[in-house]
Parts: sequence; C-alpha cells; structure tokens
Amino acid sequence: MSKFYYPEKYVSILGVYDTQVAIGYLKRCFEDKLANALNLIRVSAPLFVDPKTGLNDDLNGVERAVNFDIKETGSEAHIVHSLAKWKRQALKNYGFPVGQGLYTDMNAIRRDEEMDNLHSIYVDQWDWEKVIDRSSRTVEYLKSEVKKIVAAIADTKDEINKKYPALKTKLCREVAFVTTQQLEDLYPDLTPKEREDTFLAEYKTAFVMQIGDKLKSGEKHDGRAPDYDDWALNGDILFYNEVLGRAFEVSSMGIRVDEKSMDEQLRKAGADERRSLAFHKAVLSGELPLTMGGGIGQSRLSMLLLEKAHIGEVQVSLWDDDTVTQAKKNGIVIL
Repeated sequence: MSKFYYPEKYVSILGVYDTQVAIGYLKRCFEDKLANALNLIRVSAPLFVDPKTGLNDDLNGVERAVNFDIKETGSEAHIVHSLAKWKRQALKNYGFPVGQGLYTDMNAIRRDEEMDNLHSIYVDQWDWEKVIDRSSRTVEYLKSEVKKIVAAIADTKDEINKKYPALKTKLCREVAFVTTQQLEDLYPDLTPKEREDTFLAEYKTAFVMQIGDKLKSGEKHDGRAPDYDDWALNGDILFYNEVLGRAFEVSSMGIRVDEKSMDEQLRKAGADERRSLAFHKAVLSGELPLTMGGGIGQSRLSMLLLEKAHIGEVQVSLWDDDTVTQAKKNGIVIL
C-alpha cells in the first residue's frame, strides 16, 4: 500500500486540462534551457537492454528489473531502471567530443518502488551525460554544473508563472552545498530524510553531496550503485516544496567513476562479480570516456513547478485502492 499524504487545505491551482497543457509547455521550455546550459543534444535511447552487458542501473542492488523473453532471438531483455551506464557507452559510440553531451527521454518501470506522493512504479526522466576531461573531475566543476541546472529550473518556473499567474511560488536560485557527513554532524539524532527536510526548510535549495559511502556513524545517507557515480563527486539537487512542506529531490547526478573509483567502490560494495561484465571491463580498462551526468525527474519537476501535491496528478500510473480512495476524498485528481 502506498503512503498517501494530504497537505492541509490543498487545492490544485490548475485543472486537469490546463495541467496537461502546462506539462507540455514546461517540458519544451526546460529541455531547451538544459540543453543550452550544458551543451547537450537530444538522442534516442533504449527502453530495454541485454542483462549480460551490465548496462542496466542496479539502483540499490535489490530492485528487480521487469524482464521478458524475445521470441525471435530466444534471449531475455530487461526494462531499464535508468540509463546511467548506457549513456556513457553511447557517448563513445556516437563520437561525442569533450565538453559536449546528450540528453534523452528515459522511461522506466520500477516494480519494487515504494509508492507515495513522490514515488510511482512509472519513472520518467531527462537523462543526460556529457564528456569531460580528467582535470574536470573536481568538486568545483561539479558545483558549477549544478548551478547551471538550478538556474534552468528556476528560469522555467518563472516562465510557467508568467503563463499561469495563479501559480505564485518562486524557487530560490542560491544553492547551499552540503555533504552527507556535514548533515549527520549537524543533525545526529535525525534520520537522513529528516536531515534533508530540516536543512531545506532553512536554505530552500541545496545540493546534498557524497552519497553512497558509509558515514562516521557506520550508516549510509542513502544507497547509490557502486558502478556509475563516484561517491566522492556526486549528489542530489533538492528544493523546498512549499505545498508538501518538505525537501523535494528533482535530480540525482554526479561525476562518473574512473578506473580507480570503480575499483574501490566495487570492492566496498561487495560487487566484484560485476568486473566481468562488458561495461565494467570497459571502465576499468579506461576504454570509455570520462563523463558526468544525471537524471532529472520529469514528473517530479512538473509537480514542483505546477505546485501539485501528488505525482499521480501529473503522470498516469497504477495505484492501490486506498490511494485512489483517499485522493478522491481529498479532491486530488489521480490521472
């Protein structure tokens, strides 16, 4: 059963029809701003991959991919969880130069996702990736790209507010950079989620860095696969969501693993068996370009910019009966 939360006195500002029109407008607007900010071009991307390649995102290592057999080939295919690894291979295959990258519409099914106001089993993202050189594998460069993405999101919000004046919320453009260890030091008695909520209530826009490794407490702030992000050079972009009164993640991103960090993180994660997969061999042998990239949730961003309380208001998915009943009772239109 999903965890349904109804914010007190919530009323959707835009009706269903206007919401659909607004989603199309904001997607076109944001795509252009993101592509210009990061020097990206749009490419086509797969819905499913061969599991033997190691290209699928393993998320936290326990989620089950949706799989099916292919009649003509006799082989098996897995629906992608994300395109974190595929994009890096594509940059090499397509011959992208340093400083340029790609973005694409990524659609996925995450059958084991816990459903609530922000999470659905259907995932839609702008997945992006760009080629960098070794001198750019720094925290400073990571921060500079985060600022560009936040500016593109804030600019899109301003455009949406102009088109729909009833929408009043503005986004803070100033990014507070904080590591997961700093959050634990600041709020040792809170859970990782509570730390984010508390921090964002004060700073409004933040980039929470260094996700995946264990903290001083021996716990992780959050899970992150060991074979795409460098845990020392990654993070999440979060805004304070005024409708829900909580921290609201719109993007997970980072500078990707090189040979050294891939080796270290596979060992730490107890995932050495992945070294034999084609993607992992290519990274460990230095055959793939150095890159950075991330995913930006399309429905998440639509929720935030259109000031919605539930992700089901901006995407079509499947929900348990209790969520549908509670949403109807509280005047929330689940598509």
